Amino acid sequence: MVEKIPEAAFREAIANALIHRVWDVDSQIRVSMFDDRIEVVSPGGLPSGITEDEYLSGKLSVLRNRNLANVFYRLGFVEIFGTGITRIKQIYSEASVKPSFEVSENAIQIVLPIYEENANLTEDEKAVYKFLRKNMLKSMSEIAPYISFGKSKTKKLLKDMEQKGVITIEGKGTKYRIK
Repeated sequence: MVEKIPEAAFREAIANALIHRVWDVDSQIRVSMFDDRIEVVSPGGLPSGITEDEYLSGKLSVLRNRNLANVFYRLGFVEIFGTGITRIKQIYSEASVKPSFEVSENAIQIVLPIYEENANLTEDEKAVYKFLRKNMLKSMSEIAPYISFGKSKTKKLLKDMEQKGVITIEGKGTKYRIK
């Protein structure tokens, strides 16, 4: 079985949401599942004394819930305190679509996209791939208006992507989809 979302990244996102959430607000951790991603939203922004850059780079971590963090550590759910975001980024290092992190005053959101490795695609091919990933089976006339390359370049990119084994062409060469 192939994991669509890496279990280790999902576990880190959930552990992060539980360990770092604010418990004195009447709000819940929200996990939303979509066809192309999982979103984990934790109540409470960053603890005072830590910047968004420090949080996202893993340079600094402030434990809000030390006892809960210790339980998670002893159970093996976390390896080292303060490394969750860094580990999620490492897990997705070879992925074509990276996770995103949004920090606001009252919440932190982690978005884990479906893990798809396409290191052999050019940046232009990745743009086409990203569109097809969201839209499944599409014809050239349905793809071209949403890609900024024009019809002839898009057609060449699709042909190259088929040769790389990333997409398939169905019908009489008229519909394209990700393999």
